[in-house]
Amino acid sequence: MDVTIHFKEINNKLYGFVEGEIDTFTASGLREELEAVKITEGLEIELNLSKVNYMDSTGLGIFVAFYKRALRENGKVKLVGLSNRLQRLFEITGLSEIMDIETDIKVELRR
Repeated sequence: MDVTIHFKEINNKLYGFVEGEIDTFTASGLREELEAVKITEGLEIELNLSKVNYMDSTGLGIFVAFYKRALRENGKVKLVGLSNRLQRLFEITGLSEIMDIETDIKVELRR
């Protein structure tokens, strides 16, 4: 399985839709796509992970690096649509306390 990401920008907000498995073998493609994102001051980025069916620590590292870069460049990143398994992964590592993460329930209500 591979990982893909598609972006859509609306009114200074960038929506990213990530799909697939994020592991050591697929992570480089995701990393390259996120590194190519031009972050401008005030840009809000929402990454939807509802179609990610597996992620290991390599994936966590990619999202942390992207989150840190966005903060340095005065942008904002929010992760949405995480499965219970992914939510648990972010909670166990303590990243849910640092990063802006929205649960599936809130995402469903917003539609």
